[in-house]
Amino acid sequence: MNGLGLLVLLTVAGLAHGLWDNCGGSCGLRAPIPAYTPMTYSYGNAAYDYGSTRIVGGSGAMPGAWPWIVSIQHPWAPHLGHFCGGSLISTQWVLTAAHCFDDYNNITRMYVVIGATRFTQPGPGAVVRTVKQVLIHPYYNPAVLSYDIALMELDHPVQCTPYIQLACVAHPSLIISELNNCWIAGWGEITAKSLEEGDLLQEAKVRLIDVQLCNSSGWYAGKVHNHNLCAGYPEGKIDTCQGDSGGPLMCQDKNADFWWVVGVTSFGRGCARAKKPGVYTSTQYFYDWINLNMRENTVKNAP
Repeated sequence: MNGLGLLVLLTVAGLAHGLWDNCGGSCGLRAPIPAYTPMTYSYGNAAYDYGSTRIVGGSGAMPGAWPWIVSIQHPWAPHLGHFCGGSLISTQWVLTAAHCFDDYNNITRMYVVIGATRFTQPGPGAVVRTVKQVLIHPYYNPAVLSYDIALMELDHPVQCTPYIQLACVAHPSLIISELNNCWIAGWGEITAKSLEEGDLLQEAKVRLIDVQLCNSSGWYAGKVHNHNLCAGYPEGKIDTCQGDSGGPLMCQDKNADFWWVVGVTSFGRGCARAKKPGVYTSTQYFYDWINLNMRENTVKNAP
């Protein structure tokens, strides 16, 4: 084998291994944050003034609190651009919900804000990327929101900083039911029909709810799929809402400091209603699909 062939094989092997192991070989860690200095930023010749509403029952997140969460934006979206969240799972790939692209399917106009907590003051670590491609699960059904998962490739990679880190996608061996420190975060609405606008990322602690209970009569009555998770509270009051779609459901590992993204915000009946908790697409269920599609597309697009 000549030297060039060996180099190609090593490059491909490195890409395949590195998809889950970028940014110093870590994921799911929240880095120490230096003193916060507000700043604005622009992309190309356009400067953006962002705003949106937020999670029901949450509180404002500190800069860098969830350094893998991203905002997916479009100039035509209400709330000054933001329409969905997502999780950075490699330096060039974002995990989000398929239904985010039902209304906004022109990816040439989309941009992704990474490393920001407050849109109007993104801070020193915020960057903007455009979108190279979106991969929607082939079985996605918008009528019932089954297989509601998608991958978004950024136009070029980001560099990890204290404000930008990679999410850990829930591994098949992880026992998710044993995780009890779980949180949601996003820039979605604070009530189901909110007109209030804000721009600060909101966070809230939630509990995982047994899917069999969640799918029972009086709850979702069979509308929850076997690839879903439920999280919130039986009495409601704290929940994801419109605008939080695609964002992460995150649980801390039982034996370590790092966090798993165990779910992608998918749907719910209203927001924060009793017996109608948030429903999330299980990342563990789709681990192989995520891994395969990132690897194949990264290798295919490699120079």
